[in-house]
Amino acid sequence: MNINLDLLATECEAKLIDIFAEIDRIAYKNTEKVLRIFAENKLSDRHFIPTSGYGYNDDGRDLCDKLFAQIFGCESGFARHNILSGTHALGIALFGLLRPNDTLYSVTGKPYDTLDKVIGLGGANGDGSLADFGINYRQVELIDGKTLDYEGIKNTLLSDKSIKVVFVQRSKGYMSRRSLPYEEINKLYDIVKQNSSAYLVVDNCYGEFCEENEPKSDLLVGSLIKNPGGGIAETGGYIVGNPRAVELASYRLSVPNLGTEVGASLGQTKNMIKGLFLAPHTTAQALKTAVFSAALFKELGFDISPEATEKRVDIIQTINLKNADTLLKFCHGIQAGSPVDSFVVPVGWAMPGYNDEVVMAAGAFTQGSSIELSADAPIREPFTVYMQGGLTYESGKYGILSAARHMIV
Repeated sequence: MNINLDLLATECEAKLIDIFAEIDRIAYKNTEKVLRIFAENKLSDRHFIPTSGYGYNDDGRDLCDKLFAQIFGCESGFARHNILSGTHALGIALFGLLRPNDTLYSVTGKPYDTLDKVIGLGGANGDGSLADFGINYRQVELIDGKTLDYEGIKNTLLSDKSIKVVFVQRSKGYMSRRSLPYEEINKLYDIVKQNSSAYLVVDNCYGEFCEENEPKSDLLVGSLIKNPGGGIAETGGYIVGNPRAVELASYRLSVPNLGTEVGASLGQTKNMIKGLFLAPHTTAQALKTAVFSAALFKELGFDISPEATEKRVDIIQTINLKNADTLLKFCHGIQAGSPVDSFVVPVGWAMPGYNDEVVMAAGAFTQGSSIELSADAPIREPFTVYMQGGLTYESGKYGILSAARHMIV
């Protein structure tokens, strides 16, 4: 193809001025909230002092917990560097709340692939899944891949009293469905509370700080190497929500009676809090990168979701690349446009926790960081790539143009 990508990029950006301005407005409102809560809690240099061993009386760790809870609009919570991933955080939440003969009810279809073995989809296998402990599972799809089936969920809650946890995955994962705004999850929360004694657990990964508010839930769960770590936290996760649900989750994090009372910070608190400070701005950079990629690749003739002009509720952009060869070229271009390991050529491999070969492009300072520009996809039809991140819009734009150039050469 004979396409002037630099000219096309300039034309796309000219059309995105108002959308970028709205993203900046939301980033300012969220930054204002973060700074107000930091000030109210008298965050000080002393909170960055490391602890070791049991970590008793770790004021920095305890304040970090409080900051995450309040910023996400919750009464209680904890953030820990020793939570390994978003999947691990979700596992802590689910095992903390569910007991034998309870039912886990996913109302956004099948959860992300890495939870399959945690839930025990396919049956108990002796590996310690929820199914191994006699926990049942059922799910319902979104209506037309777009909206929660509120009436159907209400009727199921009224008829099945074994449902202990209603599970929502805010982002689309490796699905073609729509990601969910906080208002729709809030409506679900009210339905759950009015018609059952179940807990609502929300997988908030990729959605933090994309809107002015976070969803209501009993447990809100996410990873610190995504939005809320701001590109600074090098590992970790958070679980926030109502005090009893958080307490039960904390007993799974450690053991009953200890909960969040122990756990040395080992010098990680400063990065976690600094990342939280940067998170609204960094998330805005990722959103701008996603919007730009949507506009550019639509002009290049590809199916994209969401559209550049649609309201954003997470940082994920999908692009249907039509075949495996184009998919691999896209990922190669993202990798080549990265600050780290730009010389590496991504290939598909049997990544732990996934059912298909997966290709991942992520030249990131923090391994696996999804707030840094990355792209990944299962190598299966319809060969849709899931792109997210961008610590700065400038570097994100550079990576997107690199991907486009690798595809059209």
